[in-house]
Amino acid sequence: MIDLLAAGAAGAIRWSELGLRPGFEIFGFTLRYYSLAYLAGILLAYWHLGRMIQAPGSPMAQRHLDDLFFWCTLGVILGGRLGYAAFYQPGLFTGWTSSEFVAWDLLRLWDGGMSFHGGVIGVTAAIAFVALRAGISFLRVCDFIAVNVGFGMLFGRLANFINGELYGRPGDVPWAMIFPADPLGLARHPSQLYQAVLEGALVVAVMLPLFWFTRARWRPGLLVGTFTMVISLGRFIAEFFREPDAHLADFARESGLNMGQWLTIPLILGGLALVIWALRRPELNSMKHTAPA
Repeated sequence: MIDLLAAGAAGAIRWSELGLRPGFEIFGFTLRYYSLAYLAGILLAYWHLGRMIQAPGSPMAQRHLDDLFFWCTLGVILGGRLGYAAFYQPGLFTGWTSSEFVAWDLLRLWDGGMSFHGGVIGVTAAIAFVALRAGISFLRVCDFIAVNVGFGMLFGRLANFINGELYGRPGDVPWAMIFPADPLGLARHPSQLYQAVLEGALVVAVMLPLFWFTRARWRPGLLVGTFTMVISLGRFIAEFFREPDAHLADFARESGLNMGQWLTIPLILGGLALVIWALRRPELNSMKHTAPA
């Protein structure tokens, strides 16, 4: 089978011929698109959330948004990196690259390796901290934050493609690609692009109209439940095309699903349960649930 796929790779798109680079030099420092993707997603989310809290029914004011911007940024970076190390590559905790200025592998975020599930945990903890300290509704803040997550996911997955990492399983589709990092040199699904669509663009396409053109914001839990269900389903589907991490390949073969899929199943069920719960409750009174300035 591998020989057959290798033979078919002759007509595949070669990633190396696309002219993509993981970053660019500026003042003698390499600025990587992976880092810029996170920055762009966070800044766009901050700008859009600023527009959202001006709409009727916002559970927070500008000062809460500023706190959330700091703590959620910290939460997504720490949670995403620690989650990746814990769920996918524990060796990062003890790995060192002595030849580099930042030697501890856990801190080398620009090398890639962020967990969606770890990021969710980190952001949830950050929201809980800010909501508790400010005395505002945790669930309604989650609703507003959830609308904006798709931006960062879209940019992050595109950055994975630009890095030529996290490529897909072997495939014979016309757009199959050969990635330089693949030791087998097989034609593979560009699963990073699938994820950019399913975990990023689709989430944005669902969540923005749901917030701006429906009364979903008046039903606590509906927005975050919908987000959780949509992005988790997208992740579950995309994982069928993504090559499992090398050290988890045996686990995927033995269990029938990738680690990412197993971690996503509870999120799908939890999101569905939250949507049902939100729809069964009456809408909030639009005159009584706006945060103080």
